[in-house]
Amino acid sequence: MQPVVAELLGLFAEVLPRLARISAFIAAGVFVANVAVAFGLIRYVAGLSGYLTRPANLPDEVGTAILTTAASTTAGYATLAEYRESGLLDDRATLVAVVINTFFGFVQHVFTYYVPVLIPILGATTGVLYVSARAGIALAITVTGVLLGGLLVSERNVDRSALADVDAAGPDEDDRTHTERVREAAAKSWSTLRRIVPRLAVVYTLVVAFVTAYDVESLTAVAGPLTEAIGLPSAAVPVIAVYTLDTTAGAVAIQPLLGTTFTPRTAVATLLIGGILSFAVSTFRRSIPFQYGIWGASFGTKVIAVNTALKLLFISLSVALLLVPTW
Repeated sequence: MQPVVAELLGLFAEVLPRLARISAFIAAGVFVANVAVAFGLIRYVAGLSGYLTRPANLPDEVGTAILTTAASTTAGYATLAEYRESGLLDDRATLVAVVINTFFGFVQHVFTYYVPVLIPILGATTGVLYVSARAGIALAITVTGVLLGGLLVSERNVDRSALADVDAAGPDEDDRTHTERVREAAAKSWSTLRRIVPRLAVVYTLVVAFVTAYDVESLTAVAGPLTEAIGLPSAAVPVIAVYTLDTTAGAVAIQPLLGTTFTPRTAVATLLIGGILSFAVSTFRRSIPFQYGIWGASFGTKVIAVNTALKLLFISLSVALLLVPTW
């Protein structure tokens, strides 16, 4: 019994300081992020939208939907759906607008998840590299949308006379006091922490215990030929499996292996591959119900197909770039 107790005490002695440090960074990051959103910082990024819609031959009013997406994905897509239903945009122009929307939808998650949650878990080097990779992927998709708009969209795809029937006022003005905004940011932060930290504690403890008790490389050696073929350690397989089901848990799973089994490049490549599989799962869990609800089954299927194809393309290119052995 005593050896077991000693092992448990040793495990907690290793886990608790790390968990406390990560939780403190997450708490501070989530609060600052929510305050930034509450005070409208995210709108400054969305203000760039006009520079993208014009080269894509889209009306300036489409920038309203993009600005709205940066604050609320649902509201942004609903605005685009309103433009389509009113006749302002036809299907082709709407698809281009949806593609351009990608980066601004990502911006919201930078503030609310990637910076305050994932970077504290993964550490500065790996975390910043991962978030930069995701940002680059989203930006590449948006730029692709601009190029496609310049090539495929013309006045035939846009009926500006329909603007008279469209409410293009954009998001309502926020009339909350500064104190109310900070209080709401604190409430949102507490809700996020209650959801994330207990799960993080359980997963992190289990992962550290597993890594301490077993040789992860030897246990996953059966996947060695496959992972070595693409330049990843065999331990990438269980990390990818965990990440597919839960992105935060996947980041927690790889964290104890950083600097030993994984380099920053191979860690980010592993998480991106997990992101491909996670994206496939989330398509059935969330994307199909969401997109079908916004657009209907027919056009919603087109939106899902375009989004999926572009994300798979650019994530795959990013993984290939990360695994190039010359850098």
